[in-house]
Amino acid sequence: MIDELDLGFEEQRTEKGRHRRGYVLRRKSGKGGKGGGRGKTAVALLMTLVLLGGLVGGVWYGFGRIQGLFGTPDYSGPGSGEAIVQVKDGDTITDVGNSLYEAGVIKSAKAYVKAADANSLAKNVGEGTYRLRKQMRAADALTLLLDPKSRVVNGVTIPEGSISLAIYDQLAKATKIPVDDFKKAARDPVALGVPDWWFKRTDKKKSTKSIEGFLYPATYEIPKNATAEQILRMMVAQFMKVTQDLKFVDTVQQSRGGISPYEALITASIAQAEAVDPKDMGPVSRVIYNRVYAGKYSVCHCLKIDSALNYWLRLQGKDPKDSNDLKLSEINDLKNPYNTHNVDGLPITPISNPGEAALKGAMDPPESNNIFFATTDNKGTMEYAADDAGFRKIQDKMCRNGVLSGENCK
Repeated sequence: MIDELDLGFEEQRTEKGRHRRGYVLRRKSGKGGKGGGRGKTAVALLMTLVLLGGLVGGVWYGFGRIQGLFGTPDYSGPGSGEAIVQVKDGDTITDVGNSLYEAGVIKSAKAYVKAADANSLAKNVGEGTYRLRKQMRAADALTLLLDPKSRVVNGVTIPEGSISLAIYDQLAKATKIPVDDFKKAARDPVALGVPDWWFKRTDKKKSTKSIEGFLYPATYEIPKNATAEQILRMMVAQFMKVTQDLKFVDTVQQSRGGISPYEALITASIAQAEAVDPKDMGPVSRVIYNRVYAGKYSVCHCLKIDSALNYWLRLQGKDPKDSNDLKLSEINDLKNPYNTHNVDGLPITPISNPGEAALKGAMDPPESNNIFFATTDNKGTMEYAADDAGFRKIQDKMCRNGVLSGENCK
């Protein structure tokens, strides 16, 4: 593109020089005086005409090349046919122009750059695959790139805190790929791009490999004809990118006192499931660490959270229950691998797929001695306590607000 034009200019400049030098040399080589004769005169005249023709042709050729260099080659029409162009994450305006040029959409990358400079919305062209036409005016190509209808992908937004089964259902509806295909692909998270070392634990609990926690919640543009495995790989790759950008692994290993990154991920998944406001992700994570690792809860090293119980119910195809509706047999079920009321430590896997705020909260929670957290109203307000007396005050507020009922409110 630009480099090729520069080289073309050098060729044109050399070509022009070659014509001019040849003409001047021939003029100087002719003999002066009267003794030339008519034959020599005719030959000289003929040579002059030929050389003049060559010079004019060279000048015309050079003008065309210079016009292409200093002008902006662009098609004049709306284009025809079809061209598929992919815009990658991090592409600059010039990168997009080059991709359009290589696909035959525009006449020059420079034309697209010029059109983008004149349109402030050009910066909104995002990553994705687009359907355009061949030989389009650059400004028209930019208009199509800004039109959502030009995308040839399915945009799917995965909410923070979604569990894998809910994600499969959502993806199946968007792509028409059977849910069972996603379940089958998820059986081996390592094959989907999760490094094996991610599943190492330091809390002496058996490591359980699960895709839960690694399907990063975000908006994904799913290419046409993508398979279930390719889609899940894309989500895992985004998880790896986000945690790398956050320096999640390094921070946890250096600052969390021996807690493994996987345990911190499980903690983030619990905070994501329990808290409504992003500002509570860190404080909730601190309560979890204080109970499980710091031994500040005198009763046990257990969490006693209902979100883990509900996660188990959902894995079995059952509806989750409000805390007031959970039966004692369900709360104390020792066959439940996600029992946190009678079993010390963290659950065997994450219980949701946490977003950035939850990951940040788990890797760097604020200091506190709190060992209780609870939602005190229907707006999701979270309050904390460092002892039983403080927690009883929270319970009283929950009862007044109708969040808690039954024996706890007597």
